[in-house]
Amino acid sequence: MTNLPPPQKPDPDSVARQRHFAIGLFRLSGAFIVMFGFLAIMQRFSWVQGDKAKAFGAIMVVTGLVQFVVVPRLLLALFRQRPPQ
Repeated sequence: MTNLPPPQKPDPDSVARQRHFAIGLFRLSGAFIVMFGFLAIMQRFSWVQGDKAKAFGAIMVVTGLVQFVVVPRLLLALFRQRPPQ
């Protein structure tokens, strides 16, 4: 058997930076999805036109808003439950 050193505790500042980055990344991607949805609603893409573009765009806007508003709040609640050890 090998003698392994005991695991090191993570740096709380590093963990906080990683969590902040993850939340910011989810919000940024949600904003991009919302913009993509509005472009689809305005029928700016040749591969989706008419009523299909409006339905597709509406779905993308709702998905982006959920990712922008709801997911970061869920992540915050998860991060509060599990403090860095």
